[in-house]
Amino acid sequence: MGGELFMKDNLSNFPGVIGDKDRDIKNLKKAAQRILKAISDQERIIIYGDTDVDGVTSVIILEETIKSLGGKISAVYFPDRDIDGYGINETGLKILKEHSPALLISVDFGVTNYKEVNSAKKMGFKVMIIDHHEVLGKLPKAEVIVDPKQKGDKYPFKGLSAAGVVFKLSECLFKDKLAGALKNNFLELTALSTIADMMPRESENKFFIEEGLASLKNSFRPGVKVFFENDYFKDVSDFSQKVFKILSILNVRDVKNGLPASFRLLTVSSVEEAEKIVIELLEKHKITREKIEKTVEEIEENSLKQKEPIIFDGKESFESALLSPAASILCQKYKKPTFLFRKMEKESQGTIRTPKNVNSLDMLRKCSKHLLSFGGHAQASGFRVKNKNINNLKKCLIKNSK
Repeated sequence: MGGELFMKDNLSNFPGVIGDKDRDIKNLKKAAQRILKAISDQERIIIYGDTDVDGVTSVIILEETIKSLGGKISAVYFPDRDIDGYGINETGLKILKEHSPALLISVDFGVTNYKEVNSAKKMGFKVMIIDHHEVLGKLPKAEVIVDPKQKGDKYPFKGLSAAGVVFKLSECLFKDKLAGALKNNFLELTALSTIADMMPRESENKFFIEEGLASLKNSFRPGVKVFFENDYFKDVSDFSQKVFKILSILNVRDVKNGLPASFRLLTVSSVEEAEKIVIELLEKHKITREKIEKTVEEIEENSLKQKEPIIFDGKESFESALLSPAASILCQKYKKPTFLFRKMEKESQGTIRTPKNVNSLDMLRKCSKHLLSFGGHAQASGFRVKNKNINNLKKCLIKNSK
């Protein structure tokens, strides 16, 4: 990552930021009304979010919004990607079943979880999906779906992060009275998510990044303050590079009591506790970087000898947490669509990175008959495949990469 983090622009060009309510994201008001009803009726509310920075910041903004409005969160749940894979899954639903009936809100995924939403409904959950990923044909039968990329959405800007969508939902829930320290803090989280998820730095995202980063240095969150006081970050004079370092630490995979390190750090109440978490993450980050380098070297030795138009590699020994950064490195270095996966007993879970001129979702659509599921963005997506179909999937991807 590099370049300018933000650019100034005329904010009146950004619908929603200044008050253009004629072009709201489809179902945004409906979602706000449903959540306010749940708060008023004292319904149980569950937030089910992704484990990356975008997912975690989305969960935090939504949770703190609901609590600020008097609602109670019965559970916050993050899936274990190594065990359960990406998105809403049966394992998570079984764990959460004890809270049923409840309003279950998924953030940063859900638009491809057709079967899982049906399962959730059978368990007594009312399901709301807040997402920003590409919609692959039909939609799950959820009570409310908010996604700027769904059919019939007339919102002009489609490049929001999940946290960007949740920020706009928070504004709607507060009835445009979101202000002061809380608004600035939500903007900080939205800025981090927008940069981390590599969303286009245009339209509203310029506003989110500019305002969020301007507030970041004076954040009231202990988990953000420690980054600007830790010696590891003091040596970095360029603010842009400091933000990228912060994001690299927040991306370290470290789950305790079902909660990712980034969630624990960004919600911790004391500087002392935040410092402990950061020290642990810095050590893990160092180890992780070494593992990523070894994984990249291993793939280069094995896969690049084939001289194929794509990089396609997977093993049982691969760690899921390392695959996304490894795929990014390989894709940038060799300018090839990169498909990496971890083999499990019967299935494999994979991640994809592609050059700017290649749409990974288009490739996956053409090979969908070999897949169990897939989803994501044009240049960064994921898939799940039965092991018996891996060779056929590879042949199909090669065929459709030419």
